[in-house]
Amino acid sequence: MSAAIVGLGMSQLGKVFGRTSMDLAGEAVVRAVTDAGLRVGDLDGLLLSGGMANDVTPHLAIDLGLTELNMLAVTSTYGASAGAMVAAAARAISDGTATAVACVFADTPLKDGKPSAWGSPVAGLEGYRGWNMATGAATPNVLYAMAARRHMEIYGTTTEQFAEIAVAQRAWAAGNPLAQYRDPITVEDHHASPWIADPLRRLDCCLVSNGAIAVVVTSTEFAADLAQPPVHVWGYGEGHRPRRLGRDSSWGLETGATASGRQAMARASITTADVDVVELYDCYTYTVLVTLEDYGFCAKGEGGAFVEDGRLAPGGTLAVNTGGGQLSSYYMWGYTPLSEAIIQVRGHGGARQAPRSDIALVSGNGGILEFHSTLILGKQERNA
Repeated sequence: MSAAIVGLGMSQLGKVFGRTSMDLAGEAVVRAVTDAGLRVGDLDGLLLSGGMANDVTPHLAIDLGLTELNMLAVTSTYGASAGAMVAAAARAISDGTATAVACVFADTPLKDGKPSAWGSPVAGLEGYRGWNMATGAATPNVLYAMAARRHMEIYGTTTEQFAEIAVAQRAWAAGNPLAQYRDPITVEDHHASPWIADPLRRLDCCLVSNGAIAVVVTSTEFAADLAQPPVHVWGYGEGHRPRRLGRDSSWGLETGATASGRQAMARASITTADVDVVELYDCYTYTVLVTLEDYGFCAKGEGGAFVEDGRLAPGGTLAVNTGGGQLSSYYMWGYTPLSEAIIQVRGHGGARQAPRSDIALVSGNGGILEFHSTLILGKQERNA
């Protein structure tokens, strides 16, 4: 039995204050269930994920009034969680464990009038790894900057090429009414934005957002009679490469997207040539570039040249992050690319709808280029 995503629910996203992650998660689940044409009581599975505070708990089931569940779990592989959750839900549907599973992410890192916690040191810096703290290489901005600089030094990648990604995604965001930033930008605007951690500027870095997004997964048979066009789960994969900064490490140059993409595309029986829409985890412009390489859209080291000349922008040859991604729309970890893929495959993109959207590839990236998930989603049932 194969699975499909049948519901998508999104709370208000962005500078949303005065509400808890649990509150927003509950709202998103209700909206996803309603979107599917179901009732909350139809759910028999609930998968949860919170942000760095990990404050979305199994007690959400109580808040939703759910009293009988066959599946309940909290998942955290950071930004890779969305793909892992949908994959787990699809397996549960396939083996009969559950019939309708809601997967939800919620986060409230923004506090009114206070700085975001995202500038704080990353976890796991005790012992020998305390060198990170001593050298200042202790925040996501600095560590991603190290990875980007390494690529630049080895392959000749340029800041202009990073800028091309930011400009392209802002152009897509112009057609997304939910995007936090919709005004066009240029390469010159990118270069004029302040440094965050050399070589990354402000326009290389993602937003920070409050909000929640939920999806509902069920069987393709059940999906056929529901309210929305089903988005079929064709394939999934995971690949994890915990950070190791030794001399012979490939950290920052090759990510778990290589393994997770290979698994997902093999399960779906496709190659990159079959993909119409690419929704990538884009915490930084560099993440987009290295992920495109690792999925095989171009050769290793050729990502810089690949993203030039508007290739990723509206009207380009590869539709990437069609809602503006986390750089311009909203930052809901792996649920940002997942939600946009669902919108595109359904054909509900409006002004930003890609010319072709039969097959979408969705990536999730967690930690500092360490944890990865991939989904392949299709408009038709895979064997149809």
